Amino acid sequence: MSFIENPVYVLFVLCAMVILAYYAAKTKWGKRFGTALLVIVFTAIIANFKLIPSASNAIPLYGGIFTYLAPISIFYLLLDVNLRTIRKAGTPMIVLFLIGSLATTLGVLATWYLTSPQQVLGEDGRIIAGMLTGTYTGGSVNFNAIALEYNFQERGVLYAGTLAVDNVVTTLWIVITLVIPVFLRSFWKDKKIEISNSEASDDEQKKMDLHSFAWLVFLGVGAYFVSEMVTTIAPKIPSILTITTLGILLAQTRFVSKLKASNALGLYLVYLFLAVIGAYCEISSVIELKSIGITLLIFASSAVLIHGVILILLGSVFYKDWEMISIASQANIGGGTTAIALAETFQRKELILPAILVGTLGNALGTYLGFLVIGIL
Repeated sequence: MSFIENPVYVLFVLCAMVILAYYAAKTKWGKRFGTALLVIVFTAIIANFKLIPSASNAIPLYGGIFTYLAPISIFYLLLDVNLRTIRKAGTPMIVLFLIGSLATTLGVLATWYLTSPQQVLGEDGRIIAGMLTGTYTGGSVNFNAIALEYNFQERGVLYAGTLAVDNVVTTLWIVITLVIPVFLRSFWKDKKIEISNSEASDDEQKKMDLHSFAWLVFLGVGAYFVSEMVTTIAPKIPSILTITTLGILLAQTRFVSKLKASNALGLYLVYLFLAVIGAYCEISSVIELKSIGITLLIFASSAVLIHGVILILLGSVFYKDWEMISIASQANIGGGTTAIALAETFQRKELILPAILVGTLGNALGTYLGFLVIGIL
């Protein structure tokens, strides 16, 4: 094992990137971007300079962060959510997410006929189109579900290349959705959907004590264990749905609502997750594929761009709230965890739960839409 693959060293670097991004976001120029965007960019840079492992030589630590820390971070963030604050946000987010799912499907189909990727990818192009539709509706679960149906994972280099392109495009879209509200407001004033929020103040949240910390760790690990047990007993129930439900229910209890800094702890874990997302943005893997890599990159990025344009245009007709539109789009392209990172960055805590719920809805829809696209093509 080389030095840069040492998990302790890599975790140290990831934590350092979170701290660097946090302080950079407090500067005059950094305020425009926010901690979430900066942690992705900083980690992507050092990963592409081979200072830490990237997608092609990923270490088990990355998988552990995806498997354990990401769902537990969602649980912690939900402990700061009051159900009364999300009733008005629920319907708009679902509508925007469904528009985004339709936009993803249309984007993949339109890009297929505009760029003709099948000329380079051959018959595999149809399967890749379905995989991209699935992953940009729900997430990697749908990507792999479609790949397994066609044994696409056996196509070694092409499967790895598609995965690398997916990682790059997803990372870039996180950056774009963070910038969209600021950019669009300079041309087209939005109308923020106001939702009253009676949560604790930031000052109260920052006062971590040993009592709160001990209970938060206990509850987080316990909720994850219960979610895994439920999935073992009832495999059709996604573990993320169970841990989400537990978080929502516990958040409404007086004891848990008084625990301090659950939001800060959850957000820190989200930043570690985003750091790994940045590390997975491996430009060299795309370049090494040459014409195939360029074709995949054009195909995927064009489909996502069309998704964004359609969602902004149609979304503005129903709810001209640029931040909500960005979060809904991110729930499609990146999934629930990156969507809640946007909600936190935009200080829209009332959108955390809707973002998670529509992310779960995407997991349900993605595979079906992926197979639909393959059938059409």
